[in-house]
Amino acid sequence: MNIALIGYGKMGKTIEEIALTRGHKIVCIVNIDNQDDIYSDEFKSADVAIEFTMPQSAVSNYLKVLDLGIPIVSGTTGWLDKIDEVKKVVDEKNGAFFYTSNFSIGVNIFFALNKHLAKIMNQFSQYDVSMKEIHHIHKLDHPSGTALTLAEGIIENIDRKTSWAEDTKDADKLNIEHERIGEVPGTHTVTYTSDVDCIKIEHEAFSRKGFALGVVLAAEWMLGRKGWYSMNDMLNF
Repeated sequence: MNIALIGYGKMGKTIEEIALTRGHKIVCIVNIDNQDDIYSDEFKSADVAIEFTMPQSAVSNYLKVLDLGIPIVSGTTGWLDKIDEVKKVVDEKNGAFFYTSNFSIGVNIFFALNKHLAKIMNQFSQYDVSMKEIHHIHKLDHPSGTALTLAEGIIENIDRKTSWAEDTKDADKLNIEHERIGEVPGTHTVTYTSDVDCIKIEHEAFSRKGFALGVVLAAEWMLGRKGWYSMNDMLNF
């Protein structure tokens, strides 16, 4: 499979490593200093484009790739205020787009576990729920996309929480705390606290390789598909 990479930071390099070990070819790498290469013949030869950049450039990249008719696998977070616009273009172009807030298989199992626990805890109003996410200092957006997905799973299933907020003490809001430390790949903790005890579930990533493998698996899965997809579709949760 021919893969084009948009973004060549630490994550892009790890994706390249995993893709090559799985027998794929990187036909083009587009970074901040060669953005016009997205229109090159090498880029156009790609079976799929994998995009890991920054929120401020992601949507522009998506629209360019959709114009070329190349399927997109996107791991950039922080752009979801434009998601309706992107979905509309995917429909208009009969394109193919794969987005998830986290490509780690383990994190997606954690998403399912989080929803199941929230359904159970809905009947125990003595427990208040909160969340904390920790990432490396290079991650600028917060809360993380993963934290927002976890928040959705909680709010959908716990009647006493109607929305999320950072640094809030409002009883009807899910408080999300964020911290940026060193090179931490990502840790997410959901805590239910009562007067007598607490219950915690946590996912801790040890490296970027788990995320990168999920990205490449998604790219492989997207071959021949049209439409909008997520990890729930691929993993059939």
